[in-house]
Amino acid sequence: MEVTDIGNKEEGKLWHRKPTPGRSVWARVTRTAQQAKAVRFLHVASDSAGDSFLAGDHHGNVYVLDVSRNRFRLVQRTGQACTALAFSLRRTTEFLVALPDYTIKCFDKDTKQLVSWMRGHEGAVSSISVHSSGRFAITTSLDTAQLWDLDTFQRKKKLNIRQSVGIQKVFFLPLSNTILSCFSDDSIFAWESDTLFCKYQLPVPDRGPRISYKAFAVTGDGKRLAAGGRSNLLHLWCLDRQQLVKVIQMPSQVRTVRQLEFLPDSFDGGANQNLGVLSQEGVMRFINIHTCKLLFNIGSHDDGITTVAVGPNGRHVVAIMDNGSISIYNVQSLTQELNKPPPAQVAVVSGGEADQDVSHLKMKVRSETARRPAKSSGRRVQVKTLRPPATPSSEDKENELPAGLNKKRLVSLLKAFGEYPAKYRMFVWRSLLCLPENHAAFSSLTDKGLHSSFLTLHDKYPIKSQKLQRGLQRVLSAFAHWAAIFGEVEYLPLIAFPFVKLFQNNPMLCFEVVATVIVNWCQHWFEYFPNPPLNILSMVENVLAHHDNELLQHLVDCGITSQLYVWPLLETLFSEILTRDEWLRLFDNIFSNHPSFLLLACVAYVICCREPLLLCSQKQDFEYFFHHRNNLDIGAMIKETYRLFDSTPADIHPKNMISDVTPLTSGQYPVFNQYPEFIVEYHSKEREKIRQQEVEYLRERQEVSALRADLVRHQAQEETYYAQQELLQKAEEHRRNVLAQEEEKLTQQRAKLTAMKRELKVKELQLLDATRRRFLQHQQEQQTSQIKRLDQEISRKMDLREQEMAAAAQDLEVRHMELEAHRKRLEQHVLTKQQHVGRETEEEVQMNMREAERSEQSYRELLHGAETNMQALEASLAEAYQQGVGSDWQREVVDRLQQADAEQERTRERLDELRRQTLAEEERLADTMRDVTGRKWDEAMRARIQLQEQRRAWSPSQAAGQRRSGERCPGQTAGLPHRPTASAGAKGVNAPVNGGLTATPTQPGSNMVCLNSRSPSESTSTSFSLDRGRAQLDSSERALLKEIRELRQKLAARGRESSASSQSVHTPSPVSQLP
Repeated sequence: MEVTDIGNKEEGKLWHRKPTPGRSVWARVTRTAQQAKAVRFLHVASDSAGDSFLAGDHHGNVYVLDVSRNRFRLVQRTGQACTALAFSLRRTTEFLVALPDYTIKCFDKDTKQLVSWMRGHEGAVSSISVHSSGRFAITTSLDTAQLWDLDTFQRKKKLNIRQSVGIQKVFFLPLSNTILSCFSDDSIFAWESDTLFCKYQLPVPDRGPRISYKAFAVTGDGKRLAAGGRSNLLHLWCLDRQQLVKVIQMPSQVRTVRQLEFLPDSFDGGANQNLGVLSQEGVMRFINIHTCKLLFNIGSHDDGITTVAVGPNGRHVVAIMDNGSISIYNVQSLTQELNKPPPAQVAVVSGGEADQDVSHLKMKVRSETARRPAKSSGRRVQVKTLRPPATPSSEDKENELPAGLNKKRLVSLLKAFGEYPAKYRMFVWRSLLCLPENHAAFSSLTDKGLHSSFLTLHDKYPIKSQKLQRGLQRVLSAFAHWAAIFGEVEYLPLIAFPFVKLFQNNPMLCFEVVATVIVNWCQHWFEYFPNPPLNILSMVENVLAHHDNELLQHLVDCGITSQLYVWPLLETLFSEILTRDEWLRLFDNIFSNHPSFLLLACVAYVICCREPLLLCSQKQDFEYFFHHRNNLDIGAMIKETYRLFDSTPADIHPKNMISDVTPLTSGQYPVFNQYPEFIVEYHSKEREKIRQQEVEYLRERQEVSALRADLVRHQAQEETYYAQQELLQKAEEHRRNVLAQEEEKLTQQRAKLTAMKRELKVKELQLLDATRRRFLQHQQEQQTSQIKRLDQEISRKMDLREQEMAAAAQDLEVRHMELEAHRKRLEQHVLTKQQHVGRETEEEVQMNMREAERSEQSYRELLHGAETNMQALEASLAEAYQQGVGSDWQREVVDRLQQADAEQERTRERLDELRRQTLAEEERLADTMRDVTGRKWDEAMRARIQLQEQRRAWSPSQAAGQRRSGERCPGQTAGLPHRPTASAGAKGVNAPVNGGLTATPTQPGSNMVCLNSRSPSESTSTSFSLDRGRAQLDSSERALLKEIRELRQKLAARGRESSASSQSVHTPSPVSQLP
C-alpha cells in the first residue's frame, strides 16, 4: 500500500506507482503540517459521477481527490474545521461546506471563490442532502432542518421540532420529490418536497428490541430503506408498501451501527443489493441484503474506519481512518461477487402486516456460501436437484457462457420476449461478448492521454454534456492508441457514441464492448480504407437483390447505391434512425446471433420501409430518409431479420464470408491490423503534414489577423482623428456664431440695464432722502425719550445711592468697633502671656539662687571642716610643711570657686535661652497683631474709597442741595490705645526681681482720628452749581486720603513701639560672690 503525504502542497498525484491489478487499497493519503504533526481528515463526500471526492481536514482545508485522473487539488481554505460536505449536483464545480459557526457556504472549486453564504441554523449542521435535480438542498442540525433553494440560496422552508425529540437525519429520496425525516424516537415521516405534505409515516415496530436509529441508507431507486442504531439488528423497509420486510442480524461483534451505505452496481438498475455496515469497532462489512451473505470487509481493529463515502458508480470507496488518514479502496479488487448474475434460487421474503412479530423477519448474516433454508413450520419444501449429464456435448460447450449462462437459452428467452430485461441487460451483454475486463491494459491506453486526432472532436461533434464529451474523447483516444487506423477513421465516433452514452460511468466496459463490435461485427470494414467497405456493401446488395429485386431495381433506377442506403445504417449502427429502446432491442438480438445478423438487419430495414422508398425518386429524399427516424415497428424489423437469416441461400449468405464471434483476449488486447497499413501510414503522415500546415497557417493567419487588426485600428484612429477635427472646426464656427449673437444680445441688455440703473438710482435717492428724514425725526424722538429716561434713572439712582451710603457709614462704624474690641483682646492676651513668662523666669532665678546658697553653705561647712583639720595637722606637723599645705588648700578653694562660677554661668545661659524664646514668642504675637490690624485698616480704606466714588457720581443738581459736615472725633477711647514705652516695659520686667511683676495701663492717645469722622470741609452745606460741587468733592477726597496716610503712619509707629517693648526684658541680678 502506497502512502502519499500531501503536506502543504496545493496539487499533485494521489499515487506515484500505478496500482497493480487485484490490490484493494490503491493509496493511503495523509497530511502532515509543520514539525511533522499529523492533520486529521474529518469528512469526505462523493460527486455524482463517483470519480471525485471532497475531503475536509481539521485545519479547514478542503481538497478534491480525483481518483480517475490520479490527482488531488486544494480548492478552499475555510480557516475552521467543517462539519459536513456535499457536492452541488446541478453545477458540478460548486460544493457546499457546513462550518462550526452554524453557516453553510458554497464555493467554486475551479475559481476558489465564495458563491454564497447561507445562515439560519442555531446549532452545528450534521448533514447536507442535495436533490437529484440539484435545485434544492436540505441541511440538518440537532434541533431543525432547513430547505434551501440553490439557485437563489434562500431558505424556503424550516422544520421545527419539540426539544424532547431530536432530529437524526433529513434527506431526499433518489429519483423522487420525497423528503424522509428520521427522529430520535425512531419515527420516520415522508414529505412532499414541493408542498411539504406528509405522504406517510413508517410504523414503529412495537415488538422486539428498540434499535434507536442512528444510521440510514436508501437504494438507488429509492424503494428500500435500511436503518440501524444501537444494536446489531438492521431494519429493511419497503417504502412503496410502507412496511418492514426484513430484520438482519449482524455478527455479535457489532454492537452499534455508525454508518450505512449501499454499494451501487452498473447492472442492478438502482436496486442495490449490497449494503455496507460500519460498526463501532471501525470495521465496515458489506453484505447482500437478499441472501444475508457477508461479501467482504474493509478496515480492522488496529486500523479502524471513522466514516465512509461510496461513489455512485460503485467503483471506489473512500474511507477516513481512525488516525485521520484517507484510504482509497477499489471495489472490483475486493470481490468478484458483485459482477455475478443474481442467484438462481429465489430467497423467501417474509411479508405480512406491520404488527406481526419481528422475529419472523429476522435473518442472520453468514460468511459462508448460501445454504438451503431451514424447514418451515407450516409445510415441507421439496427441492429437486437437476443434475447435468456426465459428458456434455460440443454444442453445449459452445453455448456455455461465463457466469453460468447458456447462450441457447438466452436466445430462446430473447425470441420469446423480444428483448432482455433492462435490469440485467448489461450483465447479459458482458456475458455474451465475454469481456475480459483488462483493467491494466485499458489504463495503459488511457494513461497516454488524448490522441491528437480527437483534440478538436467537440468542433466536429458538439455534445451538450461535457462529461459525455470527455468520455467519448477518452474512449476514442484509447482506440487510436490501440491501432493507428482508428485515429484516421472518421466514422469511429458514430460507432462508439451510443455505447459511450450507455456505459458513461464505466469507460473500460465501453471500450471493450466497442472493441468487440469492431473486431467481430465490423469484419472486413477497413480493407478498402479510406473508402467504405465495398465488399460488405456488395454482400448486403446481393441479399437485397435476392429477396426484393424490384426495390433494388428502383434504387438503381434512381441512382442510389448501397453507399447511400446501407452505409449510413452501418456507420452509425442504427443509432441515428432508432430510439434508445428500439436500439437496445435490436442490439439484444445482434449480440445474441452471428455477426452477419447486423448486415441482414440493414436489408430488413430497407425491406420494411419498401413502400415509402418506392415513392421516393430524388437523391435528397433518400439521403434524408436514411439519416432520420422513421415510423417503423422494430419488432417486425427484427422478425424480418430472422426470416432473412434463415431463408437466405448459402452462396450469398454473409455468415459464410464472416467468421463467428471471437472474444477479446484476457490480459492484453489483441493486435488489430486488418487494414492497409501503408495507406494508414500515408494518411497519418499526410494528416500530420496537414496538421503542421494548419498550425503554420493558423499562426500566419493569426499574425495577418493581428496586422489587419492593427491596420484597422490605425485606420479607425485616423478616421476618428479627422472626424474629430472636422467636428471641432464645425463646433468652433458654431461657437463663433453663438458668441457673436450673444455679444449682440449682451449689448442690448447692457443698454437696457443702464436705463434701468438710472431709474433705480433716482428711485434710490428719493428713497434715501425720505428714509433720512424719517430717521432724523425718529432719532429726535428717541433722544427726547432717552433724556427723559436718563433724568428718571438719575433721580432714582441718587435716591438709591443716598440710602446705600447711609447704610455703608453705619456698617463702617460697626466694623470699627469690632476691630477695636478685637485689638483690646489681643493686647490683653499678650500681657497675660508676658506675665506668665515673667513669673516662670522669676521662679527659675529664685531656684538657681537657692541652689547657689546651698552650695555656699556646703562650701562653708567644708571650709570649717578643713580649718578643723588644719588645726589638728598643725599640732602634728612641723612648720616646714605649713606653707606647702596652705598653698594646696588655696588651690582646692580656688578650684571649688571655679566650679561654682561655672555652675552660675550655666544657670545664666539657661535664663538667656528662656529670654530668647520669650522674645521670639512676643515677636510672632506682634507680627500677628500687625497683620490683623493692617487687614482691618485696608478694608476700612476700601470702604472709604468706595464711598468717595459714590459721592463723585452724584448729579450736580442733587449735590447742590446736600450739605457737607465734617467733625473731628475728640480724644476718647474710640481711638487705638498707645503701646507701653520701652522704659515702662523695662520697669515691668525688673519688677518681679524686686517684688513682683505688674502691668502698667496704657494711655489712650489724644490726637487719634475716628474712622467715621468727616472732613472739616463738610461742615457747611450750601446750594452751588455743578462745577463747584465737583471741586468740593475733589478737595474732600484729598483730605480723606491725607487722613488715611496719617492714620497708617501712626499705626506703624505704634507697632514698632510694641515690638521694642516686648524685646526689652532685663536680666536677673547676679548671685553674690562667695567671700
